[in-house]
Amino acid sequence: MRVLSGIQPTGRPHWGNYFGAIQQYIELQGNEQSFYFIANLHALTTVRDREKLETATIDMALDLLALGLDPDQATLFVQSDVPEISELCWILMTGTPMGLLERCVSYKDKKDKGLRADAGLFTYPVLQAADILGYDSDVVPVGQDQVQHIEVTRDIAQSFNHQYGEVFVLPKPKVLDASAKVPGTDGEKMSKSYGNIIELFEPPKQARKKIMRIVTDSRPMEDSKDPEIDHLYQLYSLFAAPADLEEMAALYRKGGFGYGHVKKALADAAEAYFAEAHQRRAELVAHPEKVKQILGDGAQVARKKAREVLTRAQEASGISAWHARLK
Repeated sequence: MRVLSGIQPTGRPHWGNYFGAIQQYIELQGNEQSFYFIANLHALTTVRDREKLETATIDMALDLLALGLDPDQATLFVQSDVPEISELCWILMTGTPMGLLERCVSYKDKKDKGLRADAGLFTYPVLQAADILGYDSDVVPVGQDQVQHIEVTRDIAQSFNHQYGEVFVLPKPKVLDASAKVPGTDGEKMSKSYGNIIELFEPPKQARKKIMRIVTDSRPMEDSKDPEIDHLYQLYSLFAAPADLEEMAALYRKGGFGYGHVKKALADAAEAYFAEAHQRRAELVAHPEKVKQILGDGAQVARKKAREVLTRAQEASGISAWHARLK
């Protein structure tokens, strides 16, 4: 089974990104082959600052490696380091119906809201299809809201296969477990757009300050509380050991405590949970040549596979090696 996932370098990852997706991506590594790429070409649709994009790309590599992505079990690379995918994208573009792209959520939402949408956003799903098909991906882990992208990829691949023969593997989505709801500091879903995030690699003191400012209800301290509907408890449950979590749940039901107690316990548990990742990241920052080597090695592996798939598509469609034919 070959697994593929891409992450855009459009901002530093937060708790919601980790528990909602990144943790599950990393748990899938070690299959026959897992490909993880930093989607800097996709990021160009929103990030138009060179230095910002370059910094965000290396930061994302550092973050993924620190969080446990193992280059001995998975291939990590930068999207733009595999030009074969861009060429494959054009081949796929020539047979992709306009109507299919017009129905895609990212473009349709912007158009419905009267916002400016450029050609990059409109054709984004085709590049995404090239990313997936270019590595013969069997499984693509996605959130429920991204299943449409896999369906579009399958439509594009099936259309090509119908026209030219069995060239592409048809991928299947693996819908990520959404049960680990990650509320933000205001109780709503943690999201950069809401301004309620806690970043994974914020300095511990800064993260602790955010935790201590988490919004809570105004029920009296002595009242019994249901832990299952409290967002502060939900956050604590992401980090706490089972025994500590049960002890905290009992305290909620008993009452007679302040939320400051829970916030301190959450801050301590979160700091301990990510302590090793913080240490690994600091070590990687001190040795940038190691990160460069990992990304370079990953790009070579990715290019080899992408070139194999691109060659199949070229030969099937009749555009392969014309220089050789003319000799």
